[in-house]
Amino acid sequence: MRAASDAQPASDAREAGDRVEALLAELRARAGPEAADVAEDLVTCLVRLYGAGLETIMAAIGDDARLQALLIADPLVESLLLVHDLHPLAADARIRRALGRLGTGTEFLGIDDAGVAHVRLGHGCGSTAAAIEQVVTGAAPEITGVELAAREAPLLQITRRPAGAI
Repeated sequence: MRAASDAQPASDAREAGDRVEALLAELRARAGPEAADVAEDLVTCLVRLYGAGLETIMAAIGDDARLQALLIADPLVESLLLVHDLHPLAADARIRRALGRLGTGTEFLGIDDAGVAHVRLGHGCGSTAAAIEQVVTGAAPEITGVELAAREAPLLQITRRPAGAI
């Protein structure tokens, strides 16, 4: 028997997705592949249903930037819009926004024809390469990869010593 806390909805789309996968694996192990296949079909139908509902909402909102901003300000709603390819911002805008949240030190260079996002780490960037990759793929899961460009060497400036200085 499951504890009551197991029935609580996940506050995060990834947590919910992980939970669905775990439950399907448990069902497959306990009830066999036939029951798990039916459960998987049920999950797929529900995801399509919710996606159609979200698509209707986004169509009703149209180009209202204020309402779009309110929706994508909520991480859960933003995740659901991404899952259903309904996010109102293009991938490059989402990546720039996500990198901006990290602070200074990264420069988004663009997405190439193969779908790889290119990011240059700056000298003031305190984030690890793995953290940058996670932020970029979280903002734009449709990209095929993240390539980090080498930091540019700092500019060394040599000047003349003022007259009379030793």
